[in-house]
Amino acid sequence: MALVPYALTRPFLFGMDPEQAHELTLDALARFQHTPLACLWREARVDDPVHVAGLRFPNRVGLAAGLDKNGRCIDGLGAMGFGFIEVGTVTPKAQPGNPKPRMFRLPEAQALINRLGFNNDGLDAFIANVSRARFRDGGGVLGLNIGKNAATPIENAVDDYLIGLAGVYPHADYVTVNISSPNTQNLRSLQSDEALDRLLGALQERRQQLIATHRRTVPMFVKIAPDLDEQQVTVIAATLKKNAIDGVIATNTTISREAVQGLAHANEAGGLSGRPVLEASNRVIRQLRLALGAGFPIIGVGGVLSGADARAKRDAGADLVQIYTGLIYRGSTLVSEAAKALRG
Repeated sequence: MALVPYALTRPFLFGMDPEQAHELTLDALARFQHTPLACLWREARVDDPVHVAGLRFPNRVGLAAGLDKNGRCIDGLGAMGFGFIEVGTVTPKAQPGNPKPRMFRLPEAQALINRLGFNNDGLDAFIANVSRARFRDGGGVLGLNIGKNAATPIENAVDDYLIGLAGVYPHADYVTVNISSPNTQNLRSLQSDEALDRLLGALQERRQQLIATHRRTVPMFVKIAPDLDEQQVTVIAATLKKNAIDGVIATNTTISREAVQGLAHANEAGGLSGRPVLEASNRVIRQLRLALGAGFPIIGVGGVLSGADARAKRDAGADLVQIYTGLIYRGSTLVSEAAKALRG
């Protein structure tokens, strides 16, 4: 159990600008993750091994991409009891992201809005950080999330994803193709039928080359948005199966503001996460499970702030669950709570 309860540190962090608090936390995790001070936030990992997409996960709860974009804090985050951690999104070249302010709390709704825009230090720095992490040595599963640079025209997006796949492949337990962030212009257009088929076909071809080169098969997942209708989900499911993709992550943040109307910051541009996206995410998961059938790996993410929320994801059809905003509101105790709710 963590020596310092999150209830004591949250008021301090919530008194700061959200992005400033975020960076302060990451800096502390990065600095102290390999020191005795990691006991301040360490939580015992719930033992609930499960095999998904050919990988053995120590438990069913993971960290969603976006919190640690540069892979600086993998071991510090791993000490919170996660069975798997996903870092990124990384782009081939470093980029600053969108102008600040670009992150906003909506405490009444247990939600966040962000329009960070894939701010990261680029692929080379990301790989250097990932290479130093020891999380996998203890059985943890590491996912690496790739995207396109903002300056890359959407018609050339495939090139960025191919660079990203080749770069992260040797260091990943699985790779996630992020085509669903609302904060990179036109990115979600890659979820359409022809664009998605072209992208996944090119990535699958490159992956076959990487399998031969590295003599190992790394599963490839695709992360989609919650703002899709049933027909769009059905088309995406068919395209995933056609291109032999190993799994799907549902979902990213939402552009809908229906659940937070009238709240401070509700009209800020960006992706809304936390409690308001729970049901939209679960709806997409249910539709995916229906379209994909039993056995196709689904990672559910969006709005998990309790063990009951995690269980609702599994009931909807998810094999594994990720959290991000819930960690900010609840702290690391949410990891074990969710893992226990999903056990068995």
